[in-house]
Amino acid sequence: MAIYERLADLEREGGSVAIATIIRVQGSVPRHEGSKMLIFPEGSIEGTIGGGELEIRVIEEALRVLKDGKPRILKYTFQDPEKGDVGVCGGEMEVFVEALRPNSTLVVVGGGHVGKAVAHLASWLGFRVVVSDDRPDFATPQAMPDADEYITCEIGQLPQRMTINEETYLVLTTRGMSVDVDGLPELLDTPAAFIGVIGSRRRWETTAKELIDRGVTEEKIARAISPIGLEINAETPEEIAVSILAQIIMLRRGGTGETMAHTPQAGRRAKER
Repeated sequence: MAIYERLADLEREGGSVAIATIIRVQGSVPRHEGSKMLIFPEGSIEGTIGGGELEIRVIEEALRVLKDGKPRILKYTFQDPEKGDVGVCGGEMEVFVEALRPNSTLVVVGGGHVGKAVAHLASWLGFRVVVSDDRPDFATPQAMPDADEYITCEIGQLPQRMTINEETYLVLTTRGMSVDVDGLPELLDTPAAFIGVIGSRRRWETTAKELIDRGVTEEKIARAISPIGLEINAETPEEIAVSILAQIIMLRRGGTGETMAHTPQAGRRAKER
């Protein structure tokens, strides 16, 4: 029961952990079906599925699962270590490894009309939403009711005010280029999964030039995406939010952004008659 309580705590805290569960055994093995072990991102564990070489290998695979999010079924034999087996007990075991990872965080930087629409749609899509603005009145529940957290600070201070990791998506819907230029260098140094900047191509060209003049490398600047969103001729804040979130979903899921329209074979044959 302690493991399930630990998992509940981690989910509330937004922590990540891999769960290894023995799902099948045959013959003599150290532990049996249902035995569980938790593996944390730094490699520490809670619980056991048998110790020794078996756990060393499961931990290695679990850390990979934490990175790519793809569950695995691992098969091990306890026969002959010289042939690569994990022990000499004589049996076989299958271990299912899955990841418990927090909801991805979407950070809206800039609490204007577009930022408000992005926060609303991102919340509906299941993101944990953080709203940040250097103007106190723009980062409040009254101004942005769909956020989970509000941070009032300069853009460049964000990495000190919150955790930005590989599951963080940064959407800059700021009020001007000068705000972006001042804050982007610090954001480009984070491991954020996505850094998008609203604005025209001309605005981004000017922003990039300013960043280069301040010593930011082209390699780092290339991490940012601007103009942000997919080209759907969006005009209203709500339509722009759809464009932005569509691009983020595409990148998360490995999509192409192409239309999925398909002409059925039956329709083509009917036209040929």
